[in-house]
Amino acid sequence: MRKWLAGLAVSLVLCGLASAQSQDDLLPVEQAFKVKASLAEPGKIALHVDIAKDYYLYRERIKAKTSQPGLALGAPELPNGIRKHDEFQGDVEIYHDSVDATLPYTLAQAANGATVTLTVQGCHEVDPKICYPPHPTALVLDLPATATGDAAPLSAGASPLIKLGGGAATTGAQDRTPLPAEQAFVFEAIALSPTRVLARWTMPKGYYLYRDKSTVTLANGSGIKLGAPQWPKGIDHKDEHFGTVVVYFDQVELPIDLARDSGAAQAVTLHAEYQGCQDDGICYPVMQKDVAIDLPAASDAELAAAKASFVPAPAVSASETGAAANADASADNALRTAAPATKTPNLLVVLLFALLGGVILNLMPCVLPVLSLKALGLAQSGESVQTARRHALVYTAGVLVAFAAVGLAVIGLRAAGHALGWGFQLQQPLFVAVLVYVLFAIGLSLSGVFNLGAGLAGVGSGLASRQGAAGDFFTGVLAVVVASPCTTPFMGSALAYAFAASAWVGLLVFLALGLGLALPFLLIGYVPALARRLPKPGAWMETFKQFLAFPMYLTAAWLAWVLGNQRGIDAIGYVLAGAVVLALGLWWWERSRYRGMLPRVFAALVVLASFVPLARIAQLAPASTQASAIADAVPYSSERLAGLRAEGRSVFVDMSADWCVTCKVNERAVLHTDAFRDLLKRSNAVLMTGDWTNADPAISAFLKDYRAVGVPLYVVFRAGETGPGHVLPAVLTQGIVEDALAPR
Repeated sequence: MRKWLAGLAVSLVLCGLASAQSQDDLLPVEQAFKVKASLAEPGKIALHVDIAKDYYLYRERIKAKTSQPGLALGAPELPNGIRKHDEFQGDVEIYHDSVDATLPYTLAQAANGATVTLTVQGCHEVDPKICYPPHPTALVLDLPATATGDAAPLSAGASPLIKLGGGAATTGAQDRTPLPAEQAFVFEAIALSPTRVLARWTMPKGYYLYRDKSTVTLANGSGIKLGAPQWPKGIDHKDEHFGTVVVYFDQVELPIDLARDSGAAQAVTLHAEYQGCQDDGICYPVMQKDVAIDLPAASDAELAAAKASFVPAPAVSASETGAAANADASADNALRTAAPATKTPNLLVVLLFALLGGVILNLMPCVLPVLSLKALGLAQSGESVQTARRHALVYTAGVLVAFAAVGLAVIGLRAAGHALGWGFQLQQPLFVAVLVYVLFAIGLSLSGVFNLGAGLAGVGSGLASRQGAAGDFFTGVLAVVVASPCTTPFMGSALAYAFAASAWVGLLVFLALGLGLALPFLLIGYVPALARRLPKPGAWMETFKQFLAFPMYLTAAWLAWVLGNQRGIDAIGYVLAGAVVLALGLWWWERSRYRGMLPRVFAALVVLASFVPLARIAQLAPASTQASAIADAVPYSSERLAGLRAEGRSVFVDMSADWCVTCKVNERAVLHTDAFRDLLKRSNAVLMTGDWTNADPAISAFLKDYRAVGVPLYVVFRAGETGPGHVLPAVLTQGIVEDALAPR
């Protein structure tokens, strides 16, 4: 066992030291393909293109045009290229290193400063494999006149855009030359009403727009919030870069509702980021455009109606914000194709992480009450090795079934588009209220108010029958339920892998977590030396049993506090009143055990009546968000985050929830201390908090961007840096946050 544990530790250390391969830096297009030109002789222009290492140039995509009066370009002279089947363009000829060509021309009169535009296109051929859009270079030359016939002139009316190496020009529908970005994707926006705007993209024939890569946000507009865009149904398109995606051809109109604080007429600016492709051609980089809109004045009735039906827009992701900050304003910059795949972790390593995370979960305070129950059950069975093993196996089965159920639910809902994570069920007030009842009832049983039967972890006398097997099973289920507020080291990375993997692989990860949670009891059941260390059964067990009621009451009180933060003080009142009625019903049930059927029916009705307050809790509106314990903290919003980063401020983003035990431990140990407040001041940093106690689409989107399985999530954006920020561990120390905010 010691050797196995040592080997596991070494493997985990090595895995932690392993780093993902970073992608190569891409050159700007003008450095990847350096175009030069000179006069070879009257009638011929010498062209030279230097091609950087690991790049190649398409022969068929070298084109030239001119608007110089009297200047006509003829057929060029190009060397043969290397034949290649290209994943972007099909069967082509390409050049590496460099290429020299001559461009014939005819000119009746000499022209000093004549302009010839040479357009080239090429690709980066190693990871990341991307192609650039066509890149034009204006070449200014002093050209002498040529004698008639020195070069083949263009016929009258022909397009000035000539395909070098191809001879004649191509025109009309056969011309596949990609349009400039501003012509291929025309974006505009207008006000439909005082509380609604319309965004519109118009594409010429043969071009399409990606739905999931196109967003509209509010660049400015005081007191105005942008609603969820109402995308029309698109077309499922098989895209060679991104797989099956939803796209739009020709034109797409996007109505967007507004929520306004003031009805006065005002101007707003919409910021659009979008990406699209030429059908069977190139894809364009992410494009950006700002459009100013004059909103007319709105009446009070219009403002109220708009707010009543307002659905908030999803948050702009941090990764998108970073991409936008780094994007080149030129449409001729490098094309963004599919993001390079990250290095996939080894499944065995992920399963080991999950197992270790499950083991550590036993040490978390949220699981302590159930562990106390199980410890008492094992002590009761200490006189029989076979009984102890049976208890351990059935308990493990309950843990595994519960983990599998939660895992499949989360994976399935995330696949359906819901941004759910570990502990998501605690965002539901009814679930929290029922859990208060369950833990309170178990505490009453341990205190002797009523008897659940021989199996202390049972949920009723029926569950405690069959020699306690049902009680053991449901103890395992309960352990998983109360463990959901906790996240441990190693557990987060394993769950992130599970949510991104296939359903079957994700299920394996959840089962490994469950096995880790149950592992201590399996070891006690199957390792006699450990079992012999358990205390012998005796009279002390009754006192111990009654003592264990108090962790149950404390956990129920904590959950009632969580419920109050979700639905206000009235929710606490309802759940406490219901708990008192529940206690009355359970007490009467025990008192009427041997008094016939009628008293027991009455007791059962009282127990059912205790659930009536839950209906009232379900009707309560969410409570207002509490202010952070740090006075200068600001609530999370993607717009505010982008603004702070633009100001050059460091930002510490704290995503937490009241039901998250790990979050509360970090707050008490680090985030709500004077040392952390001083650190924020010294670093000129802003604390931005997000409360996920209730479901919040903006916070869910932020968690999804960072592939977080739930809260806590801590991300630091350092001043002067771009990109998605730095994710900190789930368990914080003062040293970790000081290092994260230290200037670089």
